[in-house]
Amino acid sequence: MALDQSNRYADLTLKEEELIKGGNHVLCAYLMKPKAGYFDYIGTAAHFAAESSTGTNVEVCTTDDFTKGVDALVYEIDEAKELMKIAYPIELFDRNMKDGRAMMVSFLTLTIGNNQGMGDVEYAKMLDFYAPPRYLRLFDGPNQNIVNMWRVLGRDLENGGMVVGTIIKPKLGLRPKPFADACYQFWLGGDFIKNDEPQGNQVFAPTRQIIPLIVDAMKRAQDETGEAKLFSANITADDPFEMIHRGEFILEEFGEFAENVAFLVDGYVGGPMAVTTCRRYFPNQFLHYHRAGHGAITSPQAKRGYNALVHMKMSRMQGASGIHTGTMGYGKMEGDPADKLLAYMLEQDSAEGLYYHQEWQGMKGTTPIISGGMNALRLPGFFDNLGHCNVIQTSGGGAFGHKEGGAAGATSLRQARDSWMQGVDIIEYAKEHEELRGAFESFHFDADEIYPGWREKLGVHK
Repeated sequence: MALDQSNRYADLTLKEEELIKGGNHVLCAYLMKPKAGYFDYIGTAAHFAAESSTGTNVEVCTTDDFTKGVDALVYEIDEAKELMKIAYPIELFDRNMKDGRAMMVSFLTLTIGNNQGMGDVEYAKMLDFYAPPRYLRLFDGPNQNIVNMWRVLGRDLENGGMVVGTIIKPKLGLRPKPFADACYQFWLGGDFIKNDEPQGNQVFAPTRQIIPLIVDAMKRAQDETGEAKLFSANITADDPFEMIHRGEFILEEFGEFAENVAFLVDGYVGGPMAVTTCRRYFPNQFLHYHRAGHGAITSPQAKRGYNALVHMKMSRMQGASGIHTGTMGYGKMEGDPADKLLAYMLEQDSAEGLYYHQEWQGMKGTTPIISGGMNALRLPGFFDNLGHCNVIQTSGGGAFGHKEGGAAGATSLRQARDSWMQGVDIIEYAKEHEELRGAFESFHFDADEIYPGWREKLGVHK
C-alpha cells in the first residue's frame, strides 16, 4: 500500500468561509469513492490531493518547505455522501509566458488530471468549484453575448427576447445549393442559423463553395424581410492555424455583414485551445460554444470527470458568448427543470452553485443556447421555468417539421415567443396567427399532451 499522506494533504480544521475570505485558493467539491482494500476515506482523499498538486505516492528527497506551502489540501469530507472538498493554492496553476494570464488546460490538468486514473479511487467527479477574484480575473471571459445579437437585429438591448434559430437538417449530406436554399427559407421567418457540430469542409460541401451561397441567401432574405439575419459557421479544427484560416475566409466572404456571423467551436472535443484561439483571434465575433461529446463525462450516469455545472462555469471563464445548455427537460435531450441553475450561473453576476456561491465580478454573461427537440408548443413552459426568454433557441425539426415548411415553422417559433412576452395564452394567440396554429396541427402529439382541449378551442377536428 502507498504512503498515507493525510497528515500533509488534509487539514479538516480549515474553514471554507475563511478560505474564501482569504481569496488565495480555488475550491473544488468532488463526488469520490475509495476503492475497497486501500486507504480509508480521508487517506484516499489526501492521496487524491497529493496527486493533484505537489505529491506522489512516496516521500521524495526533492521536497522543500516552499513546496509544502503550495500543497492542495482536503478541507472537508462527508463519507456518507461520498463528498470531499479540496483547496488548491492559486500559485499551483500555470500562467501564460507572454501575458501572465491563466489557462483552463492547467486548471483541468490539476483538478481532473492523473487523479482520474488512481488505483485507490473507485470514482471521482467534480461537482462544483469556486474561483476567487484574483484567479477569475486572469481569464478572458466573454467579449460578446446575446446583447450583440440584439443590436444587429435592431432589438431592445435589455430584454430583446429569444433569438429564433435552427440547425439545417440533415446535419450531414446536403450539398451547397440545397443547404443555402434551406437557409433562405428559414430566414424568411427566423433570425439565426447554425452549422451543426459535425459540419465543416466535407468533400460534398466544401467551405469555399458553400459559404458564398449562404452569404447570397442571407442578403436575399434580408432584402425580402427588411430584417437582419445571423449565421454561425463552424470553424473547429485540430490545428489553430486551420481555425484561423477558416475564420478569415468566412469573414472575407461575408464582408459588410461580418457582424452577422458567429463562429461555432466544438469546445468539448476541441478543448480549451480551440475555444481560446477563437476568443482571442476573433474577439469581435460571437463565440458559439457547442458542447458535443460532453455527455461522456457530464451525464449523471458518469462517475468521473465533471458535471454540467462545472462545464458551464469553465465555458464562461474561457469566453464563450453562448453555450448549449440542453432543454431543461422540455425537449428531447436529457435534462430537468432544475437545470435552470446552469443558465443562471452563465448569465448572472452572482449565482448559486451546488456547493459554492460564485461572484463573477462583472464578467460578461454567457448566453444559454437551447436546442434538442423543441418546437413552438414547448416554449411557454420552458420560459415559465427559466423566468425569461432571453436565449438563443435552435429548432431543427421544430421548424422544418411544420406542415407549411421552414419559413412558417420559424414564424411559429417567433409567435410563441411573442405570445409569452405579451402574457397572452398561446392558444388564444394561435387563433389570430396561422403559423402558430399550424404548429398545433403539425406537432399534435405535443399539443394533445401539453394543451388538452386545444382542438376544440382552435376548431381543429382531425
